[in-house]
Amino acid sequence: MKWTNDRSDNVDDRRGSGGGGGMLVGGGLGTLIIAAIVFFLGGDPSAILGTAVNSGGQQTEQRQLNQQELQVREFVRMVTAETEKTWSQIFQQNGMTYIEPHVVLFEDVTRSGCGTAQAAMGPFYCPADETAYMDMSFFNELQQRFGAKVTEFSIAYVMAHEVGHHVQTLLGTTQKVDQLRQSGRYSEAEMNRVSVATELQADFYAGVWARQTDNREKILEPGDIESAISAAEAVGDDNIQKRSSGYVNQEAFTHGSSAQRKEWFMKGYNTGDIRQGDTFNALLK
Repeated sequence: MKWTNDRSDNVDDRRGSGGGGGMLVGGGLGTLIIAAIVFFLGGDPSAILGTAVNSGGQQTEQRQLNQQELQVREFVRMVTAETEKTWSQIFQQNGMTYIEPHVVLFEDVTRSGCGTAQAAMGPFYCPADETAYMDMSFFNELQQRFGAKVTEFSIAYVMAHEVGHHVQTLLGTTQKVDQLRQSGRYSEAEMNRVSVATELQADFYAGVWARQTDNREKILEPGDIESAISAAEAVGDDNIQKRSSGYVNQEAFTHGSSAQRKEWFMKGYNTGDIRQGDTFNALLK
């Protein structure tokens, strides 16, 4: 992936700051299976994060970031800046104003507007504070445990997916999904289908971002799109279920199959048109 000279000031790097006040997430969230299930978490994860318990306010020792970690910060600031420029342009073209989200880099545990964020959860977006939370160590798991090819652009894809959830919040999609969930009128299987549509739309928006940003900045290099697809397929529900239980239960899907995640990311990339991403009508007929 080609780097640009753009940098965002909306990135808060909390790594090395001594943790989040001793908050720990209980309920088995540290297991690989749960980490996979909540990866790319959309909507409000407070129901999961609500199991946080206080360990007594014990602070961990602060440390200086090394050169590699500082380089990661610069990369995240660069990708964040490119999401800001691209989505500001798309919103303006459609008669809307884009509100920039925040990005938090953390390690182990930190506080979020949706509760306590823990590294084992993987990256997620919190609509309550309009912030994407990223623990970069998750990408080691993505490669070593789930077989994804992790490159700079696959990390950019994950960030673009989380920003896609922010776009859904700005457009009111997140709020509508939450209303459906809270109404109590729909079964778990029906809400799972809504969740799949929500996640696949975020994949679509990531593809739109990749196309539009490459049109402007020529960021893509050979193999970049393939690495994004590899990451998307690795966290497909069918791949996760096969690795965890040995069989696939489609009614339990919450994020979409590997094929669906590839399909909608590529539809966003190939069209570059936000208006082509109505996953809800396409999947919930």
